[in-house]
Amino acid sequence: MPAISRKEPAFSIGIEEEFWLVDRKTRDVATDPAAGFLKDCKAELGDHVSSEFMRCQVEIGTKVCHSAGDAREELTHMRSVLCDVAGRYDMALLAASTHPFAHWDSQKHTEGERYSTIARDLRTVVERLLICGMHVHVGIEDDDLRIELMAQAAYFLPHLLALTTSSPF
Repeated sequence: MPAISRKEPAFSIGIEEEFWLVDRKTRDVATDPAAGFLKDCKAELGDHVSSEFMRCQVEIGTKVCHSAGDAREELTHMRSVLCDVAGRYDMALLAASTHPFAHWDSQKHTEGERYSTIARDLRTVVERLLICGMHVHVGIEDDDLRIELMAQAAYFLPHLLALTTSSPF
């Protein structure tokens, strides 16, 4: 009996990563990084880099990729650029969900209408929001397959939540 040929489903992937900006000597968060840091990052990475809610954070995001290998190459490049630029400002990147000793009450949020609205509306919640994350976006072309996979993924959500709550995962 001949083997059944199945076409691999088409998908796309995009990844966003948030990092702490830390002082190279003290490893404490860079509460007020130099304005030129983000400008220099944008000069090299364009819209694939942005500030985050807290000024001591930076975010990168890949373009829409069509393989995990492409996403890995992009992340490797963007991380390298961020590290180089941060080094010019005597900072380093820290990839961690929470900073081990940062004080929430000494942080500043990024200027801008969106962040100011969030700070006003959610006040105490966001003042203590000293977390970084990684977001993986997967696009699945086939509507039926997407719904089926989402239903299957629901089983794993409690397990993933247990692994990630107050942990370095």
